[in-house]
Amino acid sequence: MSRRGDESIYRIPPYFYLHVLDQNLNVTRLEIGPQTFVRQDNEKVVYGPERMITVPPRHYCIVENPVLKDKECKVVFDESGQAKLVHADQEIRLAQDPFPLYPGEILKQVVTSLKVVAANSALRLRAILDFEDDDEEKRTAGDEWLFEGPGTYIPRKEVVIEETVRATVIRPNQAIRLRARKETIDRQGVARVTGEEWLVKKTGAYLPGAYEEVVDVVNAYVLTDKKALHMISLRTFKDDFGVTRKNGEEWLIKMTDTETHIPNVYEEVVGVVNITTLTTRQYCIILDPSDEHGRLQLGRKKLVKGECSFFLLPGERFERGIQNVYVLGEDEGVILRATESFIDKDAKVERKPGDKWMIRGPAEYVPPVEVEVTMKRTALPLDENEGIYVRCIKTGKVRSVTGETYMLNQDEELWAKELSPAVETLLAEAKNPQAFGERGPKPGSEASKPRDKTRVITFRVPHNAAVQIYDYKEKKARVVFGPELVLLGPDEQFTKLSLSGGKPKKNNVIKSLCLFLGPDFSTDIITVETSDHARLSLQLSYNWHFEIESKEDKVEAAKIFSVPDFIGDACKAIASRVRGAVAQVQFDDFHKNSARIIRSSVFGFDEKGKVRGAFRFPQNNLVFTSIDIQSVEPVDQRTRDALQKSVQLAIEITTNSQEATARHEAERLEQEAKGRLERQKISDEAEAEKSRRQLLELQANSAAVESTGQAKAEAQSRAEASRIEGEAAVDQAKLKSQAMKIESESELERLTQAREAELAYVREQDEIELSKSREMSSIETTKFKNMVDAIGANTLATMASAGPDQQVRMLQSLGLKSTLITDGSTPINLFNTANGLIGGMMPAKRRNRNDDDDCYE
Repeated sequence: MSRRGDESIYRIPPYFYLHVLDQNLNVTRLEIGPQTFVRQDNEKVVYGPERMITVPPRHYCIVENPVLKDKECKVVFDESGQAKLVHADQEIRLAQDPFPLYPGEILKQVVTSLKVVAANSALRLRAILDFEDDDEEKRTAGDEWLFEGPGTYIPRKEVVIEETVRATVIRPNQAIRLRARKETIDRQGVARVTGEEWLVKKTGAYLPGAYEEVVDVVNAYVLTDKKALHMISLRTFKDDFGVTRKNGEEWLIKMTDTETHIPNVYEEVVGVVNITTLTTRQYCIILDPSDEHGRLQLGRKKLVKGECSFFLLPGERFERGIQNVYVLGEDEGVILRATESFIDKDAKVERKPGDKWMIRGPAEYVPPVEVEVTMKRTALPLDENEGIYVRCIKTGKVRSVTGETYMLNQDEELWAKELSPAVETLLAEAKNPQAFGERGPKPGSEASKPRDKTRVITFRVPHNAAVQIYDYKEKKARVVFGPELVLLGPDEQFTKLSLSGGKPKKNNVIKSLCLFLGPDFSTDIITVETSDHARLSLQLSYNWHFEIESKEDKVEAAKIFSVPDFIGDACKAIASRVRGAVAQVQFDDFHKNSARIIRSSVFGFDEKGKVRGAFRFPQNNLVFTSIDIQSVEPVDQRTRDALQKSVQLAIEITTNSQEATARHEAERLEQEAKGRLERQKISDEAEAEKSRRQLLELQANSAAVESTGQAKAEAQSRAEASRIEGEAAVDQAKLKSQAMKIESESELERLTQAREAELAYVREQDEIELSKSREMSSIETTKFKNMVDAIGANTLATMASAGPDQQVRMLQSLGLKSTLITDGSTPINLFNTANGLIGGMMPAKRRNRNDDDDCYE
């Protein structure tokens, strides 16, 4: 668009227009081409020239404030000649001849293609003005309807497009859920209220109506023999099977009802229920079962045995899931308890709540709903050396069962026998501490595992050992001699032994359940003092054993356990005897006769005055047979030093004697070795002289040979050297001449190339200078020609005649007339005549002219 309001002439091409404002009348008119518009002084072009609007086929545009036309489609003008407009209105113009916009009209929407509605789609339209469409159907503002395809939508000013609606494809086993946005009639002719929902299950494309909206696409549930649908009603309605469902009602839909099911809008799928299958060896108990009418029987139970398959109805649940039938073998049984009164058909007795009884195998048993299985029992196979403690629940009596396969009945239970922690530790160690020391069992061994307290406690009595067991119920004790296996009764306990140990003996060091009968030894350290007050520390070892005449005699057997710490008591008794005997003798006598003194003090003398062979304790039949004195050390430091000094002196005397003997023997051996060495040295020197003489002879011969060979070699070498020097001189002269020739030839070639390069350089330099001169002359000629052409011939002529003409005008202005007389042969410069006449005014101008001439040059 061009805005040339100040121009006078406007050439308007065909199909162009412009708006002209008459400033006198304030009226804008339309001028259409082709024409040449001549603007008057009181007129102003406010718009254009502009191309007319062309609407091609299948296009449209929207014009706001359109002109008013009469019945003959001619534009209506008012009294002032202004085109009348329908203000605030719009006009949709379709394909037509090019048209201009009258003053006041606005192209609200440019030329746009018409909207093509495809098949299975539609335009949802809304009326914004009341009108009557082509089908003579009245539309009220706010109405909505569909323009369904395929087709081309012709827009109207009274209608706006809300959205494009596309059809939803309903596949097999699918449905769409629709909701009414407003009261309407659906495509099946059913009246729908606002908010109502319904399903459309017809396979194909479904285009929702103007007041319908697609909520969801619902897929059908495929039912099989093993699956069912658990449904719940959201409100009271009649389902697809014609059954009236109450609000909140639950039911199952199985394959026998339908193969596929699409949930209704008023029913909800709670979940998929899998079929429950029971084999012939399974059963289950259903809580709150349903009757034949589907009503729940709250609080009841129902027993279902296999083989069968069923679905759990809504509200039903398993009590303990699917359970296996109790298959009892010969060594198995179950203990049952009645939870309510019933008639036991198997035993034909009436059971009351709380009754307990037991069923033994072999059998198959399925408990009724009134019976609870409290425990399953298995027979315990027991060897002759194994047993269990059994306690009667009714009487509380505890007994042990050994050597048979036993099954607890309903009134019995296993009883755990508790032992003291010390006895538990000794049982876990499962060893005789006296024989093996105080080492515990290895980790991971059988002895380190925790004891089963319900099993009869067994203890293996080692060989030549005894164990005392006390029965607290009978208040009797019995002694068991090994090797034997002890089975502890419910009321029996082991007699724990706490013996002294260590060196010197300390109380409660060794703990054991069994007593080792010996023979064995014990070591003790005691301190004694002689009559001369020398204190000594003795380490004694005693051999001992128990003498039992008859192990069947209970009185004799019980005597060995009559002294709890027999080791400590025996060692104390022996130590007291030894101290008494040593206190009666001096240190020197004791040091010489220590063994006799100690043995006689412990064992005593018989009627013949001889030392007895044993020391007996009649209280427990303990017998000491021998005493070994392992060490005797003085306790006093001075005594220990004196004894050590005497020992060292004896050792020193013995050592000196041995050293003297060894030294004498060494000197003798040394003299013999020196004699043999001297003889060998003389023999070696004689052999060396012989060898030296042979060496000198060989050296003389080699010197003669060396001198002769050296002279001959020198002569040959001098002759060979002279010959080589002559040949080298000849070769050197040849090489020098060749070098001089090569050098002269190379110098000549270098000079030739240098002269040629210099000549070429001078030639090229001259050519460059010549070319430069030519180009400079051409440039000067061109420059002068361009300057002359630029100034012009007339200008040059004017400049040439400017000086004389000026002088003539100056003379004329002064009014002078003069006469020049010349002989005709001497040239007279008339151009400078005026210069002398006007004095000093001309030189400055002449300088200026000269300056100008210089510029023109």
